[in-house]
Parts: sequence; C-alpha cells; structure tokens
Amino acid sequence: MSSSQAFSCPTFTPLPKSSPLILALASAGLIAAAPAAAAEQQLDEVRVHAERGGSFTGNAIQVGTFRDLDPLDVPLTNNLVTREVLDAQGARTLHGALRNTAGVAHAQIGNATYDNISIRGLLVDNQRNYRLNGSLPIVNLIDTPLENKERVEVLKGAASLYYGLVPPSGIVNLVTKRPADKPVTTLNTSVNEHGGADAHLDFSRRYGDGGDKGIRLNVAAGRQEVGLENYDGERSLFALAHDWRINSAVNFRVDIEHYRKDVSEPAAILFKPGMRLPDPVDNRLNHAGEWQRYDAKATNVLARTDITLSEAWMLTLEAGQAETERDRNFSTFNFADPATGDGTLNIFYVRDQAFKNRNARGELVGSLTTGPVTHELTFGATTNTRTSRGETAPAVTGIAQNYFDPRNIERIAAGTWKALTPARITDRGVYAFDRMSFGEHWQVLAGVRWGRYRSEAGTAKPYEVTSDSPNLSVIYKLNPNLSFYGSYLEALEETGVAGAQYANAGEVLEPAVNKQKEIGVKARLGSGMMLQAAYFDIERPQTTKDAANRFVIGGRSDYRGIELSAGGDLGRDWSVLASALFMDAEIVRVGPANAAQLGNTPQNTAKRTFSLFAEYRVPGVPGWSLNGGLYHVGERAVNNLEQAHVPSYTTVSLGTRYATKWGATPVKLQANLDNATDRDYWLGTGDNYLAAGLPRTLRVAASFEF
Repeated sequence: MSSSQAFSCPTFTPLPKSSPLILALASAGLIAAAPAAAAEQQLDEVRVHAERGGSFTGNAIQVGTFRDLDPLDVPLTNNLVTREVLDAQGARTLHGALRNTAGVAHAQIGNATYDNISIRGLLVDNQRNYRLNGSLPIVNLIDTPLENKERVEVLKGAASLYYGLVPPSGIVNLVTKRPADKPVTTLNTSVNEHGGADAHLDFSRRYGDGGDKGIRLNVAAGRQEVGLENYDGERSLFALAHDWRINSAVNFRVDIEHYRKDVSEPAAILFKPGMRLPDPVDNRLNHAGEWQRYDAKATNVLARTDITLSEAWMLTLEAGQAETERDRNFSTFNFADPATGDGTLNIFYVRDQAFKNRNARGELVGSLTTGPVTHELTFGATTNTRTSRGETAPAVTGIAQNYFDPRNIERIAAGTWKALTPARITDRGVYAFDRMSFGEHWQVLAGVRWGRYRSEAGTAKPYEVTSDSPNLSVIYKLNPNLSFYGSYLEALEETGVAGAQYANAGEVLEPAVNKQKEIGVKARLGSGMMLQAAYFDIERPQTTKDAANRFVIGGRSDYRGIELSAGGDLGRDWSVLASALFMDAEIVRVGPANAAQLGNTPQNTAKRTFSLFAEYRVPGVPGWSLNGGLYHVGERAVNNLEQAHVPSYTTVSLGTRYATKWGATPVKLQANLDNATDRDYWLGTGDNYLAAGLPRTLRVAASFEF
C-alpha cells in the first residue's frame, strides 16, 4: 500500500442525490453550484419523494438538527399532523391538533383561553418548547392560530442539543404556509351552534423577475363562543410569509404574525385534600363572571437566509423575536362544603404582563468523505434571551359561589398594583453534529452542545453555569423503507427559583440533567403508510424540599413506556392516523419532606392514552368523505401525593366534507361535531387544579377558491 493510500486526506464530494441536505437545498430552490441539468434532475427527485406519503403523513420534518429529513432517518419518536388532517377535523387549537399524538393531555387549566399541554406526563414549557419553523421559541400563552400553518410537528423527548435548556417533554414545531407556485385566493367561513363565527382569507402570489418573490397572506377574525355560560370574546390574526430568491445561491424568507384573543376566562376548580374528588358538573357551567377577561396578544417575527456555498455546503442565518402580552383576571373556586357545593371564589389580577424571546442562530451544514465513511456535518451557534415583567394586585378572596348552581359574580375592582419580579434568562451555545454513513445500511449520529446559561430574577444573585449536552444514536436501515434505531441523549433544563415560603427564598437553582434512552423501529409501506414503534426511558431530576425547608434538587422521576403510531393512506378510499402510549412513570427519589411521594405516579400522568382518526372517501360520490375520531386519556393524579385521580375519558368526533363547484368556483362544504356524546369530564389537572372539558360543539364551514 502506498503512502498516499495509507494516509489519505478527507475529500469533499458531491452528496448523493438522496442526501437529506441535497433534498433540502433542492426543495428550497438553492442548488446553484451544480449545472442546470443536474439541479433540474435533483428537483425532480424531490417531487417524487414528496408524493410517496399519504395525505395524513409526510416525508420530511423541520425540527432540531433533523431539518428536512425523512422521518426514517430520525432516531427519535416524531409525529406529524398535516394540513389535510387539520382541515378534515376542523382543528382550531393546538390541543385540537396534538390530540392526534400519543401521550398528550391538558394540564391544570381548561381550553377556553389557551392550551396548556403535557406530553408523556411532562409539561411542555410555554416559553421554550413551542417553535416556529423549527427555530423561534414562541410564547404559548394565547391560542396559537393554525390558519397560517401547513402542519404541526412533535419531536418527543430531550432536545437540548439544538434548543438549549428545555424540558424533555418534546418540541412542538409549527410550520407556516409558504408562498405557493400557483395563485391562491381562498375564503373560509364557519359558524358553530353556540353563536361563534369567523372568516379567514388565504392569499398567495408570486411576483418579480421570473416569480423570484412570493407572498402568502392569512387574515382571520371572529367571535368566540364555546358553549359556556357567562362567556364571550373575539380573536383575530394577521400573518405574512415572504420568500425572495435573491440569486441562484441566496434565498431569504421572513414570517410575521400578529394575533389577539380577548375572552372570558372560566374559573379553575381547586381540589381540597381530604375530600372526595367532585364529579365534573354540567360542562356549560362557568363559575367566574363574564367580565373576568383573558386579553392577550402576540407578535412573532422570524427572518432566515440560506446561502449555498457550494454543491455540498450551505450556511443558514436566522434571527427572530416573539413577544406576548396579557391582562388577566384569573379565578379559582375553593370548596367549603363539597356536599352542598358551597365555596368561595378567589380572583387574581395581572396587568401588562409581557414575555419576550429573542433568538439568533448561525448554522453551517455540509458533507465530506473520509475513506469509506460519508459525514453530513452540522456546526452551529445560537443565543436566546428571555425576559418577563408585569404588575399584579392582591387577590380578592372570599366571594361566595356555589359549585352546582353558580351565582352571577358582579364586577370587582382590583386593589393596589405592584410590579412582578422581572426576570432575564440568557442561553447561549455552540453545537456540532455528525451523521456518519457506513455504506447503505448503517448510520451513526453523534453530537454535543456546549452552553453558557445565566439567570437573573429581581434582586437575587444571578446564577451562571456552563454545561454540555451529548447525543449519540445508531440507525440500521434494512432497506430504504425500514429502519431500526437506538439513541442516548443528555439534556439540561431549568429548575426554577426558590419561592418566598422556603428558607433559601430567591435562590436560582442550577439546571438539572435529564437522561433519555430510546430504541425503536420505523417503516413505510408501499401505500405511504408510516408505522412507528418505540420504547423510551427518561430519568428526570425534580425539585423538592429538604429538612431545613430549602428548595433544592433532590428528587427524581422515571418515565418509561412504549409508543406506537401509524398514519397514511389505506388504499384509495381510506386515510388513518392512530397512536397509543403505554407508560409506567414513578417518583423514585424524594427529599425528607416529601417522603409520602415516593413510589407514586407523577401528577397529570396517564398510563394509557390513544387516538384514532379515520376518513372514508365515498367511492360513488366524488368529493364526499366521512370521518370520525376517538381520543382517550387514562386516569391521572391531581398531585404528586396521589390524593385523588381524575377518571379516564374518551371523546368522540364526527365529520363530513364535500368538494364541488358552484359555476367556476371550487367550493368545500364541511361539518364537524366535537365531543359528540356531550360528555362531562375533567380535561386538565395537576397541582390540585381541575378543569372541565367543553360541551358538544357542531361547527359548519364553507370555503371558496377564487
């Protein structure tokens, strides 16, 4: 063997046409270094790739380091709710979309204002775990609109390699609609049986030299009625997406969305330890006054530039800001006598509360070959700053109310306002990720993030720490449509600030290290049906109270389970989306002050959840389809002491769609019935809160394409 053969240097080579990077470049219109004929051939392959899946599934995700990858190349559980599913179900809320994925449950509050979600029993953090287009952390404290979204993705488990300090519940990614190649002008209208009504305009055009620029405008407004007494409100949306192919190597895009919701907020019910869990009352009752409003608005701006450096390397620069402001008159009903239903209503006032996220990222992706190994490399740097502020007033307490027969609550003025403790958190990091391919069958994925975290809250001493988060996965692809994987991840998450009731009040705790192991299999059938099965094991440290009444990290909960999902077309007439979760979660370590929690199931964690949604396209009547769904959440503990459990529930949805033409105008007519059996049930729980589900709602809609 010659010297040059024994010690060959790494060589840069064009990526295979099936490479995720080439597919991403081609789909974005960014192939520039290759000859025109080659670029055209790659674009053709992307079209074939995109058509392989069914209408209820997809062949690429845009979240974390797995941007634009086929789900079979992602060594974690991921779920995808497509635009087709959202349209078929008439989904208007995040919970309406995410109920199609296993392990999803509402936490603490109801869904009349916004959706507070947990996945696998782990809370999805409202300021860190929701992302716009795989990047910008938006603030989920107002119903996130779906009218301008193409799909909703969920990447479950630890995600610190790409997103910094986030809980291991998973990342919820909302992908916006992009400017279309052909003109779009669609007017959507709907009304529901309770008096709610809305209208939505979706408009898209390409313009400029050869259509190098494009806009997509989504505007919506409507009256909010959900079937509750003493409830009304309104919401609106303005969203603009703009793309610009500056030249053959540079593509720029920006998303701007502003939305608002001003509605009455129903009271939460507080469980009183020692009493029997109350049955949910009539799902139309509201224990708060109509004047107790939840008035919130959000503005999200995200800009991204993709620069093709060569056939094998691309640079991405992106920056954005998300800001949410709200005024809130939140109330809780506290039982005095469970037998008679007598109790008191406590009202809490918050004004000018604002949450702001500023995020920036630079990322270089490319490929090189070292001997028999092909490396697809990602190098990135990111910075995120989160701030919060606001004012609060002393709670108004002791207002007489009855659980079974709510009285009208007259308007009550707030007391003296004082500023909430402002907070500022900075999370900066650099990361490297290498997908190594050993021939056609084996892939090894290895990455690490080095981060610097700083937390400042009020006058407390700032806390600062440096850390790293490793990630290792192995994928074996028996063939292009069947893959097996195993992964190990370590992730960091914030643990909070000691409250006034603790001896170390004001102390910022150090981040906790979560550890996750997962093995799984993914397959795509010939019809495009995607199947997934996985076993996961998550070890999550938790806060507790020590013998000296100090707020410390001293506990741990383990979450283990098997998750199954299937989505896509079953032949020409059927489409199906199904998921199931079988989980065993346990508190395995506690502090001395919390000994009674040892061995319990963590609060709001169901051992069984499943969902099934199917649509049938009637063969004899072109354009007509029928659909239905079942959504089950198992019983859940109201707190970590397991002092009570909310019962399991199953809701039913029904729907039908009909596509036709009125003259030259394509028209779609639709009806959806949610909670078809009008069941009374506890939708959310945790920290002793109880929240009821909404009543049966019939919604009819019509859309017109011009």
